[in-house]
Amino acid sequence: MKERVVLAYSGGLDTSVAIGWIKEETGAEVIAVAADVGQGGEDMDVIRERALACGAIEAEVADAKDEFAEEYCLPALKANALYMDRYPLVSALSRPVIVKHLAVAAKKHGATILAHGCTGKGNDQVRFEVGIANLIPDMRCIAPVRDYAMTRDKAIEFAERNNLPIEQNKKNPYSIDANVWGRAIETGFLEDIWNGPIEDIYAYTSDPSVPREPDEVVIAFDKGVPVSIDGRAVTMLQAIQELNTRAGAQGVGRIDMVEDRLVGIKSREVYEAPGAVALLAAREELSNVTVERELARFGRGVSQRWTELVYDGLWFSPLKRALDGFLDGLNSTVTGEVRMTLHAGRAVVTGRRSDSSLYDFDLATYDTGDTYDQTKAKGFIDIFGMSSAIAARRDLAGL
Repeated sequence: MKERVVLAYSGGLDTSVAIGWIKEETGAEVIAVAADVGQGGEDMDVIRERALACGAIEAEVADAKDEFAEEYCLPALKANALYMDRYPLVSALSRPVIVKHLAVAAKKHGATILAHGCTGKGNDQVRFEVGIANLIPDMRCIAPVRDYAMTRDKAIEFAERNNLPIEQNKKNPYSIDANVWGRAIETGFLEDIWNGPIEDIYAYTSDPSVPREPDEVVIAFDKGVPVSIDGRAVTMLQAIQELNTRAGAQGVGRIDMVEDRLVGIKSREVYEAPGAVALLAAREELSNVTVERELARFGRGVSQRWTELVYDGLWFSPLKRALDGFLDGLNSTVTGEVRMTLHAGRAVVTGRRSDSSLYDFDLATYDTGDTYDQTKAKGFIDIFGMSSAIAARRDLAGL
């Protein structure tokens, strides 16, 4: 029996070419596995047929939209996950759910090798291979682009020579990865970091400079989970989808950044994540009202570490699992409503209310009748600053 390979299949250039490339290089049979994580575009049955047309002996597709939203996007929302304070982990979140389905397919078909279409320059190679090592430790991994020198121009030539049914060509050189949480665009003219993005590369967002009426939305949360929009109950997936539409129509969620990759290089990335950006802004503002100060301060450090772990491909790591527990605790009081205005590329919170609020109007007001005893402030300042004041006296005496 020939060796079998499970291939993380997207339907795009690299993985479509990889099917034939792997067969030529190794003689192994290829099972293509595609997961619908809300990327839209082509029907998954079309993608399945393309995989078979490209030479796969079997092609499996999984509807993972709700799973992705509930088990991957929601934890990222609770963690306020923004890598380098900007990137909402669009691709990093989808890789572990794809790995999970690859592991299931590998066991079903008796595959001993995992293949993916990642380059040796990117983060995804790490996410796939470290992920599968946590689920099937003895699984071997290959990457045609990295291991067999399948460069982009060679892939395009291979696809054209073999009449593979894919859209990408030399006139459309972008590498695009999409899911319901967002969309990533790279390569092509964007590799020159002085070149500005052109409007044609965007699909989830409209031009924010075009005049249009603002859109006001009220999002309700229960323990950090969005549960309704404008009074209508929603699932996590529905919340993302609706805000992708509404925030995207206002140009919210465009990100253009130079990113520190795990492999050590800097890379220019363009993202659009309207629903993610709106939800993250809303939940974070509600947490500002409902989470105690010291817990919130410590939580920001946990959030950064959680984000780095997921970005680096350590979704299944013990530390990440442990931090999930902390973040669930932090979100236990993040319940209430947030009102925000979506307009001109921004999601601006304009109101917040919660039965769990720690905001005390009588303490915060500057009007007559407030309950804050300002006479206690001087003693507090003296004691709070005593340590540094003592050190200052010593240091200044030596000058």
